[in-house]
Amino acid sequence: MAKFERIYTAGEAETRTPEQQLIDAITYEGLPAPPGVTLDGKVHRFGTDRTCWYVGYGDGRPAGHFGCWRRQIDVVWRSEGGPVLSAAEEIEHARRVTVLRQERDAELAQSRERAAGVCVTIWDSLPSAPPEHPYLKRKGIQPHSARLTPDGRLALPLWDAEGKLSTLQYIDDDGGKRYHPGGATGGCLGIIGEITPGVIYLAEGFATAATIHQVTSRPCIVAYSASNLVPVAGLLVALYGPRVVVVADNDKGQVGQRAAEQASAKHGVRVVMPPSLGDANDYVAAGNDLAALLGDRAAQWLVHADAFSEQPPAIEWLVRGWAQANALIMVHGPSGSGKTFVVLDWCLRMAGGVVDWQGCKVTPGAVVYLAGEGHHGLRGRIKAWKIKHGKDNLDMHLSRSGCDLNTLAGYRHAHDAIAALEKAPAAVVVDTLHRFLLGDENSAQDAKGMLDSCAKLSAAFGCAVILVHHTGVSDEAQHRARGSSAWRGALDIEVSVTSKDGIIKIEQRKAKDSELLAPIHACLERVTIPGWLDDLKQPVVSAVLTAHDGPPPREKESPGAKHKKAWENAWWASGAELLDGAPYLTRSALSHYLETTAGWSPANLRQHLKPSAEPGRFLRDLLDCGYLAIAGAGWRVIDPAHASRLNLARTADVGEGKP
Repeated sequence: MAKFERIYTAGEAETRTPEQQLIDAITYEGLPAPPGVTLDGKVHRFGTDRTCWYVGYGDGRPAGHFGCWRRQIDVVWRSEGGPVLSAAEEIEHARRVTVLRQERDAELAQSRERAAGVCVTIWDSLPSAPPEHPYLKRKGIQPHSARLTPDGRLALPLWDAEGKLSTLQYIDDDGGKRYHPGGATGGCLGIIGEITPGVIYLAEGFATAATIHQVTSRPCIVAYSASNLVPVAGLLVALYGPRVVVVADNDKGQVGQRAAEQASAKHGVRVVMPPSLGDANDYVAAGNDLAALLGDRAAQWLVHADAFSEQPPAIEWLVRGWAQANALIMVHGPSGSGKTFVVLDWCLRMAGGVVDWQGCKVTPGAVVYLAGEGHHGLRGRIKAWKIKHGKDNLDMHLSRSGCDLNTLAGYRHAHDAIAALEKAPAAVVVDTLHRFLLGDENSAQDAKGMLDSCAKLSAAFGCAVILVHHTGVSDEAQHRARGSSAWRGALDIEVSVTSKDGIIKIEQRKAKDSELLAPIHACLERVTIPGWLDDLKQPVVSAVLTAHDGPPPREKESPGAKHKKAWENAWWASGAELLDGAPYLTRSALSHYLETTAGWSPANLRQHLKPSAEPGRFLRDLLDCGYLAIAGAGWRVIDPAHASRLNLARTADVGEGKP
């Protein structure tokens, strides 16, 4: 406790009343001036947050003390000027001050007891706070112990050391905080989570404590103010031993840091503080890893085998088998393959409450669709889908443009926009990936930045993130995502979308937590949108994804069919020779063709063109099916239909089999 000393200039003290001198002392310490002071021996609160206080005594030589609970200021004050007290008068004055303090303390205790009784009555009458409360949504936290007052404020309990409700803190939509008048706060606390063996966290505010609990699943105690960290830390250490970790606020005035350091010095608790300005809630909102900052990394990294081998919870699905909840999913395909139609159909069924997709159960939920391109066409597709399925209302929001999600500014832009919605999404779609990526999709580093942002969105809102991406241009790249291999490695589910002859093939390429499903086929059904006209006054037509049976099964190629084609090509290349009126080909002519034109290796030639007594597979297939027969130094066609066809083509010098 500090002592205020100020030397007034000659005559200055006599011109200022004791009340004015007390205000001088208060403002000299950097506190706001109270609207007026009364030297009545009672505690008076002032300031916008009611955390500043003073008590003054007007008898004899006026004195008292003042301070601020939040800023941990406590100053003794005595007025200047006035009569000089004798030693006896000083003793009497000190005695009276002591009596006044005792009377004040007794009155304060009665006032706090009355306030506690009122708070118990209020608390018992209040319902639990809804998750949609504006303050909870903005902070990204659940209600936990909070209740809701009739005027819409959150009510939070402060329990004393004996477990009795002492007072309440009220938080309005904008985050303004007030305590219930007259209640005791010193040494009182709130509890989020169940106290179990292991670390116990201690934080200043409710939102900070709720964030810590949600990230770590560990109990977190709410001190409600920096000045309360020291006494609450002492209480926790006395009850649970040295397993308390204080998570300090990193505020500009370093009040939280100083209070946490005092708690550490006095009670031996560990202190953790975000490296940047703000509290733990701000740290998480900025996309940082709070668990890594807080914990004993060895304890987090290692898990006991018995716990590890326990049966995991059942997989939750948005679209059963295809879109997993809280997962990272990529749907890729060539341009124009229909990949956006597939993802859009998933999302619209979720947002519209259509609970089936191609025989797979759909779980209704809110959707945020981050659309980086094609907004005009997307508008028509959504309208056409609503017409096709008879849905007027969708639980879905779309972005007006793209943003660089792998940058801090881009991530915060998307995060804050989503957090402002009334309901957290079950899925966030990024369409297409390259419209939201700053950098090179082939760079593993840039890919990691984007994947980290997706993971943060998923963690912040408990949602799946679905990436829509392109494939490469070569034929062999049509079934894999374009760019770095880091994309596929991070995915929980990978889906390939291709299209041929108007039939869309939807095929799983990766399913980390389940078996790969059989491919599904679909097509696009044209839908005319009533009342929509283009610039030529013609009706606007869009399309909707619908189920399809798939292409007809291909006839199995008969054994030797490809060898038959190769033999005929070699016959034409060698001059289309005849023997006894049937197409004939010598061994040397066939060997020459296969080596020079078909590109066969000498080893293949030796394997397939063995002596006639022991034919290789090439000749055996043709001999066994009755197409060829051995003749002289080669073979002639003995199948009448094929022989006739080749003879006619030879006569016309053109044929369906001629190369």
